[in-house]
Amino acid sequence: MVRDVSFGQFYPVESFIHKMDPRFKFLLVIAYIVAVFLVRNLYAFIAIFAWLLIVILVSKIPPIKILKSLKSIIFIVIFTAILNVFFNASGRVLWSWEKLVISVGGLELAAKLSLRIFFLVAGTSLITFTTTPMALTDGLESLMYPLKLIKVPVHDLAIIMNIALRFIPILLEEVDKIMMAQKARGAAFDNGGLIKRARALLPVLIPLFVSAFRRADELALALDARCYNATPNRTRYKVLKSSFRDVVGLIYTAILIVMVIAVNSNFWGLF
Repeated sequence: MVRDVSFGQFYPVESFIHKMDPRFKFLLVIAYIVAVFLVRNLYAFIAIFAWLLIVILVSKIPPIKILKSLKSIIFIVIFTAILNVFFNASGRVLWSWEKLVISVGGLELAAKLSLRIFFLVAGTSLITFTTTPMALTDGLESLMYPLKLIKVPVHDLAIIMNIALRFIPILLEEVDKIMMAQKARGAAFDNGGLIKRARALLPVLIPLFVSAFRRADELALALDARCYNATPNRTRYKVLKSSFRDVVGLIYTAILIVMVIAVNSNFWGLF
């Protein structure tokens, strides 16, 4: 069901990671993404998995929430894995038929790519699970502050991202309500071929677009009525401050990158 999608939702709980500075969370996520793309072998993937598992346990996020966030990308993972399996002929060939080839290199590449996608989505989803949308906005705006020197509307960009994150769960819930209402009227979304299923979604998409534009108009009127962003220099209710937690996070992530690089280069001569 659509309500099972967890991306963009904040999970309120008291944890070490929840209390970290959102600016450092953004930097740590970027470092984590770099580490994932540096992975070359199984041992490096194990290091990434161990790092991510510890972070999930410390954040007190139920693992089932992380797994739900991966459901939406299963089709993409399967599709990209199939392309790499059948159209990559590197290494020993295991099976071939005309232009379709299954090789050892293709299987390895498909496995690595699938794991990278899963780790990327699982790791990046933690920042929305452990940070409120308002904190994300403040952290992103603070990191992009140097762009103000070249007249980039940093605050407006941060607010756009904040509103987008807030609207994701709202629109998903709206889709679920519309589909349930259409099913109560006798609509069938799982029957027939691809074209028939696409046509069956029209009664869902049209009211969804109407609802989205209505919500956007109401939000714009509310912002205008409150004179939002009428002053060039806005103050913050909560001032961002770094703490020892951020230093611990930086050291922990630095250890991960060093381990991945060391394992990739076979620094210890063990693999």
